Order: sequence, then C-alpha cells, then structure tokens
Amino acid sequence: MLLETMIFAMGADPEGGAGNPLAAFVPLILMFAIFYFLLIRPQQKKAKEHRNVLANLKRGDNVLTNGGVYARISDIQNDVLTLEVGDKTTIKANRNYIAGLADPNQDAVKRE
Repeated sequence: MLLETMIFAMGADPEGGAGNPLAAFVPLILMFAIFYFLLIRPQQKKAKEHRNVLANLKRGDNVLTNGGVYARISDIQNDVLTLEVGDKTTIKANRNYIAGLADPNQDAVKRE
C-alpha cells in the first residue's frame, strides 16, 4: 500500500496504463503538417512552374543556363536547344539545363 501511494504521488499511473495512444501521435501529425505547408508544398509548386517554363520555351526567348550563360534560343530540336551567345556564336544545350527565362533587358545578344 505504501509503495502504491508513493508511485501515485510521483505522478505515475497506478494502473500502469499508457494513456490515450492517439495523443502521442498528435505532435507528430502537427509537425508533418507544418513541414508540408512550409517546405514540401512550395517546393513542389516551384518545380511545377519550372517544368512549365521548360515545356513552353520557343525560338527567340532569352534564357539563362544553369552555368550562368545568357543566350537567345535560335533553334529547338526535341530536348536540344541551339543557343546564340554572341554574334554568330552558338552552343547547344539540353533543355533540362535551362535555369529559366532571362530578363528581356539583360539581352546578351545584340539584335539587328
């Protein structure tokens, strides 16, 4: 009897029950919800927008490559883009290595 009174006074459940098992998962569920809305969802939205930009590239667009090269698209053949980087200077790049559209005011290639 004395031992049970001491355990009860220390805050332990005298019956040895763990309480509501759902209550243990509530903090984990809340943490996942916070991570989803603050990290996962915005990243997925940004990736979807980038896929749309890559799918809608067309001839004459000013682009920036992942390597930091500003260029204008002069030809598109499937996933291979021919980029004009200077006067009569072209390079070929895969569509997946385009970081995005460049600012039209940042025209690296002079138009005639």
